[in-house]
Amino acid sequence: MTLEEAKNLKHGQVLHHVSRKNADGTPQRWRVSGMVKTWKTRPDEIRVPVKYGLYGNDYITERTMHLLNLSEES
Repeated sequence: MTLEEAKNLKHGQVLHHVSRKNADGTPQRWRVSGMVKTWKTRPDEIRVPVKYGLYGNDYITERTMHLLNLSEES
């Protein structure tokens, strides 16, 4: 995922993890659970809240966005 793709994410959009797999071998699905946070003084930084699994919550940043794809193919 590129920085521009990450900045254009919307609440509820589904992403697919590159390395984490489900029990059946399909990529884990992560859902955007809030608004994308950006800064005027640091245009290359983002923070996107996501939910995965039953109870898991995390954030996607510019350092971790390469681990997620918009499509299921990895």
